[in-house]
Amino acid sequence: MSSSSLAANRESPGAVMQLLRALFLAALAGFVTLTAVKAVIAAFVHEDFPESLEIKAELLPLVFPAHMIAGGLALVLVPAALALRRRRRWHRWAGRIAAADVLVAGITAFPVAWVAPVTAWSAVGFIMQGAVWLVLLGAGIAFIRRRQVARHRAAMLLMLAATSGAVFFRVFLALFAILGNRHHFELFYAGDAWVAWLLPLSLTA
Repeated sequence: MSSSSLAANRESPGAVMQLLRALFLAALAGFVTLTAVKAVIAAFVHEDFPESLEIKAELLPLVFPAHMIAGGLALVLVPAALALRRRRRWHRWAGRIAAADVLVAGITAFPVAWVAPVTAWSAVGFIMQGAVWLVLLGAGIAFIRRRQVARHRAAMLLMLAATSGAVFFRVFLALFAILGNRHHFELFYAGDAWVAWLLPLSLTA
């Protein structure tokens, strides 16, 4: 076998892995974008809402849409800002836009979680997620102002992990709808409100 054939054989597994990685990232990006779009649409269209969310939309006619829109956009803006980290000018502007969006989503998370909650435990779980979100955002801003780039990046990665809780929350709910028992819904919902963001945050940390 020629040396060129040997080199090609050695490179082919790497090329396959790169292709699989690209396909996985594309599928993940598509799924996250779809989730973000659904969240933004849900700010205006409530026909398919469960009763617990419909009540929140009625009681918080301004805050609830603001939270849904900002939360949905955060799923796209935060990873976009991180993806642009090697292009300083673009990263700086993307980071500022993402930070402003997360600030709105985080602040509005408190009344949305507390008003007409499914359970008290689920309300506290969502409130803690919003608080962690804002703390990590504040830490990231403080670190970059001191030019502590590594710590800034770590804080933003953790914030992204907390943000991904919105995706995992919906994934777990969908699995429960398929496999779960509706009599245990409140218990599951309360656990989902914590596990959905604590799990990715812990793994990232």
